[in-house]
Amino acid sequence: MSALEQIQAKVQEDGVEFIYAMFVEMHGKPCAKLVPVAALGSLMADGAGFAGFAAGPMGQDPSHPDLLAIPDPASYTQLPWQPNVAVMQCDPTVEGELWPYAPRVILRRSLDELAKRNLVLKAGVEAEYSLVVRNEDGSLSVADERDVDTLPCYDARSLTRMLPHLTAVSKNLDAMGWGNYANDHEDANGQYEQNWQYADALTTADRLIVFRLMIHTLAQRDGRYATFMPKPFSNLTGNGLHTHLSLWSADADEPLFPGTGDDSKGLGLSDMAYQFTAGLLAHAGALVAVACPIVNSYKRMGVGAPVSGATYAPAYAAYGGNNRTHMVRVPEPDRIEVRLPDGAANPYLLLSAMLACGLDGIDTQADPGEPNVDNLYALSAEEVSARGIKVLPPTLMHAAENLAGDEVLGAGLGMTAQGPYRDYFAQVKRDEFMAHHHEVTAGEVARYLTLF
Repeated sequence: MSALEQIQAKVQEDGVEFIYAMFVEMHGKPCAKLVPVAALGSLMADGAGFAGFAAGPMGQDPSHPDLLAIPDPASYTQLPWQPNVAVMQCDPTVEGELWPYAPRVILRRSLDELAKRNLVLKAGVEAEYSLVVRNEDGSLSVADERDVDTLPCYDARSLTRMLPHLTAVSKNLDAMGWGNYANDHEDANGQYEQNWQYADALTTADRLIVFRLMIHTLAQRDGRYATFMPKPFSNLTGNGLHTHLSLWSADADEPLFPGTGDDSKGLGLSDMAYQFTAGLLAHAGALVAVACPIVNSYKRMGVGAPVSGATYAPAYAAYGGNNRTHMVRVPEPDRIEVRLPDGAANPYLLLSAMLACGLDGIDTQADPGEPNVDNLYALSAEEVSARGIKVLPPTLMHAAENLAGDEVLGAGLGMTAQGPYRDYFAQVKRDEFMAHHHEVTAGEVARYLTLF
């Protein structure tokens, strides 16, 4: 049975009437065309046409030919909150060639290269988000007006008030076969996290895009806004995207990060896992541009814990065991948790970038040093510096400049006809920073209007 016949049988079995032919641009915005199943044959054969320059940063201007987004049948997912619609993630092409500016294409190519090493990257994500409402003056408030406690994390009462939303999400995750295993109120008022099982990196990236779409849709139906923005409120903990990574053998599907008992660092990891971690730490100053890709990202990061006493955003390129003050945490010997990414990260670019950094660590047999066991936020800047621990960049501009000079990420994110995609990404982010920098904000007016 051909791929087309399989999808036709599936849509008939599911009662699906329409397909979202979907891809994301640099920022991770889901772009789609709604295709009736009667046109499925044309969609599978020729793809869905888009004016790429209109979608977002896709390396096109109005003179370029159309993007033709070719569906990946393996990504077919019926949307249980809109059961007459299914989504298929697409790989954009231009004139028959995969388009190197497309984030999913970048990750697919990275994983194809990884397969030549007989390796598979598996990933799981913790997607934090906030539920908010807009006030008449345009400002934001937490959607649950009773959620005002200073220590709201894991609060059962707040969780109970949001049961209709949280249980709907949980049931949808299970209906899609993702395996929901936890739903909780996070550290900030109005902030939630809902977890599903890990998978291969491409599947996890595809699922995160669908998850975000679902959360936005359900919030809108309830008269709310959902946001994955890293720092929607200046006084509350921001929204992270903690990412769990592990390498496996492609032929035997064996995990390669657990150690064999001769681990001198004491965290139970293999040499490969430590080397992978070392690569992440070595390139952290540039990786952060992809992991924390907007101006607002750098308002989530910083030294010192918030009022609640908890923190979820690293300030230093360091690693350790079950210690949440690090960029890389080792919760179990079978994986590492990278705590750097935030809710604005494009999952395809993020996973490609982290893989490139980790593989560089393996190829150079890098050593991450001894794991840190202290609360880094309780140490002075002088002590952190004396230990050789690097502070992460303070702004998007600093991070973009670091990225532009990183050759490993230049190779890892692939080439375009105009040069490394890294350079295109870095320039878009420089421009983004400068556009923000030139805006006069309400905070500036409040501070400076009558100061002088």
